[in-house]
Amino acid sequence: MSRIVVFESVTLDGVMQAPGRPDEDTRGGFTHGGWAAPYADPDMGRAAGESMATTEALLFGRRTYEDFYSVWPHQTDNPFTDVLNNTRKYVASRTLAEPLPWQNSTLLTGDAVAAVARLRQQPGKNIVILGSGALVRSLLPHNLIDEYTLLIHPLVLGAGQRLFADGGVFAALRLVDARPTTTGVMIATYRPVER
Repeated sequence: MSRIVVFESVTLDGVMQAPGRPDEDTRGGFTHGGWAAPYADPDMGRAAGESMATTEALLFGRRTYEDFYSVWPHQTDNPFTDVLNNTRKYVASRTLAEPLPWQNSTLLTGDAVAAVARLRQQPGKNIVILGSGALVRSLLPHNLIDEYTLLIHPLVLGAGQRLFADGGVFAALRLVDARPTTTGVMIATYRPVER
């Protein structure tokens, strides 16, 4: 059985919107894009590399998939470009159609929750969700997420899309690993508490 793993950069107040660049996601008038970039360090690079070493596939919502596709295939000086290009990618979307433009991409048909449940039943390594907050929130009530690795940045933005929005479901998690980086980011790994 595969495991569904969430790998996200978040702020102390839970914001996950536009960590990478100023123009990444300006919905709602968000003006803090690129907030994670100043905190990058070798520890975070190692954490990303360790995650990719146990990753069989990536899982995206439409918005994150389109954003990643607009950037990553064109990065020629980054070691993650080849990894991202060559890794199997699954996309949950009601509006996209096959064929998807990024190599090794497959559109999940039908209900996203049911499609992810089927993926999870297949033998294999981790299926990692990057970004895709709406997808994460849709899977959470169905107990389809096996692990959360959160890169918690020492910032409070006060605005922006949060990973866990108000009105969501209850979830009890247990901390299984925590490592600080040289820039003050806490890399914390949580797993759901068995109920």
